[in-house]
Amino acid sequence: MFAPVQGVLAIEPAVPATEKQIAFAKSIAGKMGVTLPTSLFANRTSLSAWIDKHKPKPPTGQFANYPSSKQVQFAERIARLKRREVPHECFRDKTLMSRWIDGNKPR
Repeated sequence: MFAPVQGVLAIEPAVPATEKQIAFAKSIAGKMGVTLPTSLFANRTSLSAWIDKHKPKPPTGQFANYPSSKQVQFAERIARLKRREVPHECFRDKTLMSRWIDGNKPR
C-alpha cells in the first residue's frame, strides 16, 4: 500500500519568500557588500534564517536608549498640534517617548 522508503522529502512544499523579505534581504546584502544567493528566494524559512544571521545588530552604548530623530520630530509635531510640551525625560528614553506619542497622537 505505502512505499517503505519515502526518502528525504519535505512534508510540505517550500513556500517562496515574500517580496518584502526579498527586498529586506537585498538591502542588508547591499549594505554589507555580501552577495545574496538567489537559491534562498525559493524558501521563506531559509531566507528568514539568512536575514536573522546577517541583519544589523541593535545599537549599544550610552545613546542606545535615546529616541530616534523621527520619534522626536513626530512628538514635537503632536505637541504643536495639541499646544503642549513634550516632557523633558522623554528625550532621554525611547520607551517613554513612545508611550507619550501613543497617549497623545491625534485620532
